[in-house]
Amino acid sequence: MSILNTIVDAKKISVQETKEIKPIKLLEKSIFFNSQPISMTTYLKRKDRVGIIAEIKRSSPSTGVINDKINVEQLSISYMQSGASALSVLTDSPFFGGRNQDLEIARKFNYCPILRKDFIISEYQIIEAKSIGADCILLIAACLSPTQCKSLAEFAKSFGLEVLLEVRTKEEIESHTNQFIDLIGVNNRNLNDFTTHISNSLMLFEHLPKELVKISESGITEAHQIHKLKTAGYDGFLIGGFFMKHEDPGNACKILFDNYNSLLQ
Repeated sequence: MSILNTIVDAKKISVQETKEIKPIKLLEKSIFFNSQPISMTTYLKRKDRVGIIAEIKRSSPSTGVINDKINVEQLSISYMQSGASALSVLTDSPFFGGRNQDLEIARKFNYCPILRKDFIISEYQIIEAKSIGADCILLIAACLSPTQCKSLAEFAKSFGLEVLLEVRTKEEIESHTNQFIDLIGVNNRNLNDFTTHISNSLMLFEHLPKELVKISESGITEAHQIHKLKTAGYDGFLIGGFFMKHEDPGNACKILFDNYNSLLQ
């Protein structure tokens, strides 16, 4: 069984358990539930930013613990002050060491778009995302059928949330893209064995719908890679593990931001 299948099977069980503890009526009482989402598509196109989506991620199945000594309040603020366009917060606990409270803290201290990074397989998780302050949700093509993907994307849009569709192949682009998707991200990481190849973004770019905001995800560590991807047409760059392995992830973000800008001079 692949890592992805293992995660999804565990997610099905955890979602069912969470539903019993926190019914939808309780989620709807959240202080964030009726707030107006902040547009990630707008922020990624800002001319004063590079398009970095800085991620808060404590661990991953491929590397184990990356950085479990973080202060979410300080790190989220540091990321934004360092030039990030948006935040991504892992909320999966068993495999990535995340929790919903991480996103709630990031929301409390930052006015910026926040992506809930998780393995979303149900409408309940979308309502939950709204209740913890997310502005955008991730739908992973490899986890969902095209019908499920469309239904969940439409449901998310009914709450004003933007939808990022993650793909890895030309076939997933063709089968899972629908009218409710706002952003499309090419994952450079193979979700079956977690190896990473930046070339995947470059190879698939020509197949991405022109009207969608385009994001390259995973494996980005250097300014010249961002420059190459931006030249190809990408708007955003999801970077987590590279920042998080540094003692000061926010400073690592600033260095990458500054290095990119120095390439333009």
